[in-house]
Amino acid sequence: MKIMMVTGGLIAAPSLASASANLEADDFVGISFWLISMALIAATAFFFMETQRVSGKWKTSLTVSGLVTLVAAVHYFYMRDVWVATGETPLVYRYIDWLITVPLLMVEFYLILRAITNVSGGIFWRLMIGTMVMLVGGYMGEAGYINAMFGFIVGMVGWAYILYEIFFGEAGKVAAEKAPPSVQSAFVTMRWIVTIGWAIYPIGYFMGYFTGAGPEEASNALNIIYNLADVVNKIAFGVIIWNVAVTESEKTS
Repeated sequence: MKIMMVTGGLIAAPSLASASANLEADDFVGISFWLISMALIAATAFFFMETQRVSGKWKTSLTVSGLVTLVAAVHYFYMRDVWVATGETPLVYRYIDWLITVPLLMVEFYLILRAITNVSGGIFWRLMIGTMVMLVGGYMGEAGYINAMFGFIVGMVGWAYILYEIFFGEAGKVAAEKAPPSVQSAFVTMRWIVTIGWAIYPIGYFMGYFTGAGPEEASNALNIIYNLADVVNKIAFGVIIWNVAVTESEKTS
């Protein structure tokens, strides 16, 4: 089934990759969209194929990693075309992508803990609440429904709530007390990605709205920073899941 999904995705890729306008050699934002969309497709194929290599309890985690990169790749094709054709920030497509992929990334914390011990559903719901507060606040601010600074603050509160849960809350305690060394290492790396890697997003938000740059410069900075952040926070995050899944599977084989 996974092989069929990968094959179908690769067959569909050429039609999604058709551009409505030519990419200019000096359009570095457009180039970043193209590079990342291709990297996401490659990562999707890798994660889905590798589910055949890991034990049953890790297959769900690795499949979710593939779904994150697949959903992001599809949205990047659309975002790329919006940018190349109009030069405008594809805000709606980007937040639709985040509303799907970021909760899936948060689910990964819950899944890797559940793979090694019994954990309460409270971890899952607290991570979801923090995620939705962060994303809704950011979107409302960027789309102009509320003051940009207020939206920034609301988004930061949601992010802080997530960080508290994975560092000091139940999720952090379960990882520290019950996880084997490989899972502990993966959990620590994942939460540092959420800390440092996710910090790129508020930096992009700040650069785009509060530095006083002109509209074109602000838009360029915002999109390049967001695009680079997605490489770290989607592909690298999935590679960490893959590594711990393979390591733990090899122990039981």
